[in-house]
Amino acid sequence: MNATLKARLAAGETLYGTLLTLGSTEVAELLAVAGFDWIFLDAEHGALDPRDVLHLLQAVAGRTPCLVRVPALDEAWIKRALDAGAEGVIVPQVGTAEAAERVVQFAQFPPRGRRGLGTARANRYGLGVAEYLKTVSDRVVVVVQAETVEAVHNIQAIARVKGIDAVFVGPYDLSASLGYPGEVDHPAVRAAIAQVSRACREAGVRTGIFAMTAGGLGPHLPAGFTLLAAGVDTALLGEA
Repeated sequence: MNATLKARLAAGETLYGTLLTLGSTEVAELLAVAGFDWIFLDAEHGALDPRDVLHLLQAVAGRTPCLVRVPALDEAWIKRALDAGAEGVIVPQVGTAEAAERVVQFAQFPPRGRRGLGTARANRYGLGVAEYLKTVSDRVVVVVQAETVEAVHNIQAIARVKGIDAVFVGPYDLSASLGYPGEVDHPAVRAAIAQVSRACREAGVRTGIFAMTAGGLGPHLPAGFTLLAAGVDTALLGEA
């Protein structure tokens, strides 16, 4: 049996992915066979509603695991993404340990969390509930994004929240929060990223980051970033 994305992440494997923002099942299928370790479904900046997410997950089913970035720290969105069969969620703009704890609560079933249980694609529309409940805690990946000055300030506490699998740096939002919008290579931005990396390493939590190109990920590999995303479907198409 192939290892789950969660197990590969925990083992420290370097996992390469890309962002999918278009609601095209054909593009999703193409990315699913392109050789990526994972796909980043972006419902924060992409114009994707829950039905789009469901259809994209159906299009790549069994080929490439997907993490859904929800639009915000929203219980209903997290529930819907996981019920649709996402391998996990990425939650943006998480600036405190209290917010990170809410993410875990919304993503996990009792007694650890408060996720509701209903018939959905993830449990074969109710036909596989018992099987799903046995394996879900070993499969669902919970990722929070550190992309603000507040998050950097609180990163030690955020990284120590039980149930967080990875902290994902959003370098562009972080650069804006620091007062250098778009300047992801500014010394202040690099220092903040290093601070996040260091705190997560000390807490034993994996780190991820985005870059517009594969080459842009290079400097982050020695720092221990393993959940990597390069490029966006729209940019890849526009530049082709």
